[in-house]
Amino acid sequence: MAQMNVSIPDQLKGWVESRVAEGRYSSTSDYVRDLVRRDQEAEEARRRLQAAIDEGRASGVSERDPFEYLDELRAGVREQGCGLS
Repeated sequence: MAQMNVSIPDQLKGWVESRVAEGRYSSTSDYVRDLVRRDQEAEEARRRLQAAIDEGRASGVSERDPFEYLDELRAGVREQGCGLS
């Protein structure tokens, strides 16, 4: 496993140490690895969302009435017993 040295202000160091002391993480390295992993996941989610937005824009304007679509969604929810009005 590769190693990195990171300099952070004392206030942030205290925060990291408190997270470890709470027992959520086994070490400061574990905490930093989790932050990096979450950042990677968030970036991937952002990319997927942007791709979906781009795809939607490229597909053009729908001829479908949005209120008709909403009514269909509501009917489907009612069929499942969720009671959306």
